[in-house]
Amino acid sequence: YITNTTEIILHNFGAKLNYFSTKNSYKLEIIAYKLADERTVRIVFTKVGNTTKVTESFVPETENPLEMQQGGWQAILNNFKKYTESN
Repeated sequence: YITNTTEIILHNFGAKLNYFSTKNSYKLEIIAYKLADERTVRIVFTKVGNTTKVTESFVPETENPLEMQQGGWQAILNNFKKYTESN
């Protein structure tokens, strides 16, 4: 199957990620899940200096153009970035 990715860089998110990991006694680096239609999504958090790179990989569906799907997933990441950097 084909997997596509979208990415963002979060500034000042490492401390929040470390706090979450310490408070919950585990280290959060990967979130993976399966959608109702059996497609998979994988989100990887990678520390890059003082920033955190978030890479989201997904299996595209067949009904909509790939560019539209990438735009949708990118919008979700952009909203996540906006939320995490403002809170």
